[in-house]
Amino acid sequence: MHGAVLPRQPTRRPGPEGLAATVRDCRVPVWVPWPLPFGWLVTGFATAGDDRTGTRACAVAVSGPGLVSGPVDMLLVAEEPGVGLGAYYAGLAGPDPGEGFDKGPPPAKVEVSGPFAACDHSVPMWAIPGGPDRAVYVGEAMGNWLWAILWPADAGILLADRTHLVDLRDPGMELDLPYGASSPRLDA
Repeated sequence: MHGAVLPRQPTRRPGPEGLAATVRDCRVPVWVPWPLPFGWLVTGFATAGDDRTGTRACAVAVSGPGLVSGPVDMLLVAEEPGVGLGAYYAGLAGPDPGEGFDKGPPPAKVEVSGPFAACDHSVPMWAIPGGPDRAVYVGEAMGNWLWAILWPADAGILLADRTHLVDLRDPGMELDLPYGASSPRLDA
């Protein structure tokens, strides 16, 4: 029904080794907010793809204190259209955000930069209905879907503040990322 389905690979633990394995064959951006908000940690990586075609979808988990209520988990997913990793984590039935997701003004924007973006640019992010326990935003950056999925649902307020994302595939990117315990959201 959805065409070829790429396999979801086992999640990678947070840390330099997990990051290196994620970046190695990735054909899509490996987004992380930078600088990370105070108290936030990188909590894991997930990918979809195979050895023949490479990684065509990537999720980076970050966790930290929320603005409204307690801890927040956020997954940033970059994927080629039709892969479905972002839609899976968002709680959607199909592989993409669906028809009409981009109607009307976007409630959020993120700034993106990296080795494959000629310069920093703003990406509009539209809120779409996902699972009842999460906030879901989706946009398009550099020809790929960009998903931001946040738990709990009221954590979506974090995207109201302009978030800056960098692509960790940049070979000159020497960020001192703080790592935390593995996110259970990646194995959901």
